[in-house]
Amino acid sequence: MNKRIILAGLLIALASAAAGSMQKRAYRITRQTLEDKIRGGWAGQMIGVSYGLPTEFKSNGRIMEGNLRDYQNWTPERLRSAISQDDLYVEMTFAKVMDDAGLNATTEAYGEGFKDSQYSVWHANAAARRLLNLGVKAPLSGHPKYNAHANDIGFQIESDFIGLMCPGLPREANKYCDRVGRVMTYGDGLYGGMFMSGMYAAAFFESDARQVVAAGLANIPAESGYGRIIRDVLAWSKQNDDWRKTWQLIEDKYNRDDDTCPAGALRAFNINARLNGAYVALGLLYGQGDFTRTLEISTRSGQDSDCNPSSASGIAGVMLGYSRIPAEWKAGIDALADEKFSFTDYSFNGITASTMRRALKVIEGVGGRISGDEITIPSQAPKAPKLEQWGMGTAQAMLMAGDAAWSWKGEWIEAKGRDDERQYAGKAAAGAGREAEVKFTGMAFALLGAFGQDGGRADVYLDGARAGTLDAWTPGRGRTNDTALWHAYGLKDGAHRLRIVTRDDADARSTGKRVALFGLISYANKAAGQ
Repeated sequence: MNKRIILAGLLIALASAAAGSMQKRAYRITRQTLEDKIRGGWAGQMIGVSYGLPTEFKSNGRIMEGNLRDYQNWTPERLRSAISQDDLYVEMTFAKVMDDAGLNATTEAYGEGFKDSQYSVWHANAAARRLLNLGVKAPLSGHPKYNAHANDIGFQIESDFIGLMCPGLPREANKYCDRVGRVMTYGDGLYGGMFMSGMYAAAFFESDARQVVAAGLANIPAESGYGRIIRDVLAWSKQNDDWRKTWQLIEDKYNRDDDTCPAGALRAFNINARLNGAYVALGLLYGQGDFTRTLEISTRSGQDSDCNPSSASGIAGVMLGYSRIPAEWKAGIDALADEKFSFTDYSFNGITASTMRRALKVIEGVGGRISGDEITIPSQAPKAPKLEQWGMGTAQAMLMAGDAAWSWKGEWIEAKGRDDERQYAGKAAAGAGREAEVKFTGMAFALLGAFGQDGGRADVYLDGARAGTLDAWTPGRGRTNDTALWHAYGLKDGAHRLRIVTRDDADARSTGKRVALFGLISYANKAAGQ
């Protein structure tokens, strides 16, 4: 038996032991301690996102070296930037639905609460909100049939509030994650939220970061792509004292071909939930309960390096409690503790109080006891959900609108656009009968184009058969950052022909009938780690 198999077995045993230890005892905690830990979780998120904000996606596929504090010019006033960060205000949208509709709110209710939001959104969230506004109800708004970003980081950075209201209760956390997370994700995208909330749930009663990460792993299917990367991080961190060696192992195995998001295709940019989740785990495992070290490692790992330290520091903040977070990091919180986060009804004090109320309801709902200052929480072992996986494969080619693979009929004019990483030059048309055709090889594709308030419609034909209708309209509320006009996966790996025929109609809310095409990304084989 080789060392890898032995080590994998030990890690599964560790996760099982974490689950078993939770089954054996009831937890006891005072109201003051519970509130202190909830407060620490929210403060940790604020500190992490503020600290990492200047580095976001500025270090892709490489470790950020140098003195981060000098680079960022950190001061307590920097915490004010957390007030306007999507890492916080988006999850508060769902907390508001829960506060208003109760703990039994449905996935469709969370979708309705999100649909009319006014803030900027990206990737999985952008696609979901657009779909919701086109009448695709949740959970279909998060299903990969409709949402090309269903494995992206969206729900992973919005699940913190669930873990914070489920102290020691990982199954309850998964129950709420399953309802909320399906608004914008599926499979590994959903498991990202379950992994994070599972770690939060464990952090209330666990001081060993390795046990916290193992508890999060026990909350998701071990055989999933997300489960595999976290198992590897746990194994490699056992073998290597230097976190940079483990980071490189993650990079070599998972980053190169892992991201199917169009913005990351054939680039170092990676918004996939599991890679960024691995960086959260890396910060916790090598931070070993040290708040500053956890913060720095999760930031230095790169990619979504404001979201990742926000999650890692939030979990560390629960482990420590607000009272034990180093003063240098929380020094700016008191000054804005009653200031509302953008687009929300909550301040730092308000969301802490709201989370505390929900936590007490959750505890009572599972048979816990609240007697004066003393709270008893029944033991609850993690239970992973049924495995669900999907993938586009590995990006192999980008066929831009000017390439020979494309042909055009009718009147098309020049069109420009961009996403997080690229600027595009394509072609646009309005009205019926304009055609575009592209030939490609692979097992999946993403058609790139522009969404807008003047968007129109087009019929889509794949290999001669009608595949559906694309709708390029998107609501004007907030910025909706997405270029995946149409996608399909699970095709026979080989040659294909995609034809787009514009129509003379549009959504009733559209100001035009414009369809703009930038290109196509083809995918083949399986994604890294699958």
